[in-house]
Amino acid sequence: MLNGHRTWVFENKPVIISTGTVGGPFEANGRIADDFDLLHEDLWLGQDSYEQAQTVLFEESCDTAIEKAGLRKEDIQFILAGDLINQITSTSFACRTLEAPYLGLFGACSTSMEGLALGALIVNGKGAKYLLTGTASHNAAVEKQFRYPTEYGGQKPPTAQWTVTGAGSALLSDKGKGPRVTSATIGKVVDMGLSDPFNMGGAMAPAAVDTIEAHLKDRGIESSYYDLIVTGDLGKIGHHIALDLMNKHGLSLKKGQFQDCGKMIYREGQPVLAGASGCGCSATVVYGHLLNRMKKGEFKKMLVVATGALLSPLTFQQQETIPCIAHAVSIEYGGEE
Repeated sequence: MLNGHRTWVFENKPVIISTGTVGGPFEANGRIADDFDLLHEDLWLGQDSYEQAQTVLFEESCDTAIEKAGLRKEDIQFILAGDLINQITSTSFACRTLEAPYLGLFGACSTSMEGLALGALIVNGKGAKYLLTGTASHNAAVEKQFRYPTEYGGQKPPTAQWTVTGAGSALLSDKGKGPRVTSATIGKVVDMGLSDPFNMGGAMAPAAVDTIEAHLKDRGIESSYYDLIVTGDLGKIGHHIALDLMNKHGLSLKKGQFQDCGKMIYREGQPVLAGASGCGCSATVVYGHLLNRMKKGEFKKMLVVATGALLSPLTFQQQETIPCIAHAVSIEYGGEE
């Protein structure tokens, strides 16, 4: 199963039998609003805090995925999930009601593909029949923790990105019909010395390129193998840097082949500066918009490279640089049973 140094190739090709995506009011006005299963009109979601609202987002995405698969909560063997809030509390609190064994993950905004990679590893090895993985973020909760409370109205530079209010979950099984997880490349920590928390895309771009190069090398394939290579949330700045790095490293890409979730989710004119970010960015775009397009036959093979900045408010206050990581998962669809 191990190919090269960092890549698993899944012989049994675990199936994504269903997904659940939930968004907030800003996402409801975005470019891919029709690909969400559920959209909320209020950031509070009827809760007393934004952190509690994020918990609800994740609960709803999981419940949706389970319901769409025609299963019950007790059918799920494991949940692999995490988020950006201190000690991944929003996810842990959500799992109080999901009634399944839980493994908490922290990969910052790379958590969606970290969970999918590890989940596919477990299902491929017959460690579970039904496994749920996902993540969530909430704009007001995450901004409050890592930057300034939204009520503060602080000015942001053009390199900053808008944290997605949303959650995305995927239900994996050892058999069924749907997109299949065929391989995964685990990222390594890359730190290029950047320390600006308002330029996450620039900090994460080298990690994304490192993982993409490792994936292609480990599998012995060219970039042309994939119809689409999509990063998690590099935004406009990081996407440009990553594309420039890949060109310098000799990776040839077709026009439109390399895209970014942080550039897809919102419309032109929405005040998102450099684009979208947050755990919910790649989770909602991949598990909603991109898998829907894949099922319509627009493309058959994609490599999803979710990126994460492994900083905390404490490390920023101590003037540390920002270590980053990217995990890649290949997903292919042919309608197999």
